[in-house]
Amino acid sequence: MTHLSVEMLAADAAEPITTAGHAQLGIAVLAGIAVIVLLITKFKLHAFLALIIGSLVLGAVAGAPLDKTITSFSAGLGTTVAGTGVLIALGAVLGRLLADSGGADQIVDTILAKASRKAMPWAMVLIAGIVGLPIFFEVGIVLLIPVVLLVAKRGNFSLMRIGIPALAGLSVMHGLIPPHPGPLVAIDAVGANLGVTLALGVVVAIPTMIIAGPVFSRYAARWVDIQPPENLVPERTSDDLEKRPGFGITVTTVLLPVVMMLAKALVDIVVDNPEHTVQRVFDVVGSPLIALLTAVLVAMFTLGRAAGFTRGRIAATVEKSLGPIAGVLLIVGAGGGFKQTLVDAGVGQMILDISKGWNISTLLLAWLIAVTIRLATGSATVATISAAGLVAPLAAGMSAPHAALLVLAIGSGSLFFSHVNDAGFWLVKEYFGMNVGQTLKTWSVMETLISVVGIVCVLLLSLVL
Repeated sequence: MTHLSVEMLAADAAEPITTAGHAQLGIAVLAGIAVIVLLITKFKLHAFLALIIGSLVLGAVAGAPLDKTITSFSAGLGTTVAGTGVLIALGAVLGRLLADSGGADQIVDTILAKASRKAMPWAMVLIAGIVGLPIFFEVGIVLLIPVVLLVAKRGNFSLMRIGIPALAGLSVMHGLIPPHPGPLVAIDAVGANLGVTLALGVVVAIPTMIIAGPVFSRYAARWVDIQPPENLVPERTSDDLEKRPGFGITVTTVLLPVVMMLAKALVDIVVDNPEHTVQRVFDVVGSPLIALLTAVLVAMFTLGRAAGFTRGRIAATVEKSLGPIAGVLLIVGAGGGFKQTLVDAGVGQMILDISKGWNISTLLLAWLIAVTIRLATGSATVATISAAGLVAPLAAGMSAPHAALLVLAIGSGSLFFSHVNDAGFWLVKEYFGMNVGQTLKTWSVMETLISVVGIVCVLLLSLVL
């Protein structure tokens, strides 16, 4: 298992913006995070603005000149958006094409038609896992809730027995699997290999989804036995379409970027020669940008045209997909700015100096940091970005598999115990017609299970890789 070591810090680390001592720097970090937490939770300020203000507070308390703090923040924001912004946008386009063409409904209807009553919770987690690959968590909920309510009502299931597996599949994908924003930013921050992270993420995700989904739903259904709310079944978008894409081509389109990125990771391992022609070809083919762009272009035909969309409607669908992600991009960018402010202030070196005598796994430390920020802010993305910035120096000298596991440890921690300061908490509460206590006993416990099972799987993998 990887443990902390002073040699892990790269010799060519960024020049600090301040020479503050450990005590002052520690207070600065706590002050910066506390301001972000307070602004988001107490004053309901948008996370984008809270992260900017928190970065400025961090620099000021650390004794850094304001102009250097601004430069660090701006550089981090620009680098993060440049590295992940296009990927987030492409993922949003793919997700919108999948939803509007009826492709997502086709996946859902086909799997449910094949599933027996006993297998229905397993079918729901499978659906959520497939649909959740290219789609943001909130979009996935809106997409799958009508199906969950319908299946529960028609099959006379407890809503928790069907709903928890669907929520678990979506949440695991959101926290652990690129191209979701959190994992992408963490991969960029710690310098992990995207293909390796994706492959190991799938390995961690499968048992995590099973335990937090179909297995836990048995107990959740006993604790909270509720029926689907009569007034919360919205119309499905595909009900108005004359035709929709087939199941096979839809699944193939969704999995195309995953296959391309995994192929690159496999070639990197087998060939292991950056100058080899095959590896150079797959370095391009399997890059996230090319993989997602290819999937979007393919989806325009396999999903859009198959649903009878004209070129004008496909263009309108693409345009419609980009508006809702503006807030996500700004939060991710500002989170990158906060991360860079942490790095340039020398926080990574401080953590290294303080913890070099501890006998604690780097992976466990990263998880605990993400858990703390998640509990405080309620945002999985903010927790992932902040934790990645804090532990990034510890990734120096790590092997590709262990750097990927570090990303997954952070992602697991970012999902811990969603409660009243998390927008997802209220989204689930309202859609399922639960009160706060019922939501805590089901959704919040499920999120905690995902986090704990995730870090256990990560630690077990670190023993054999």
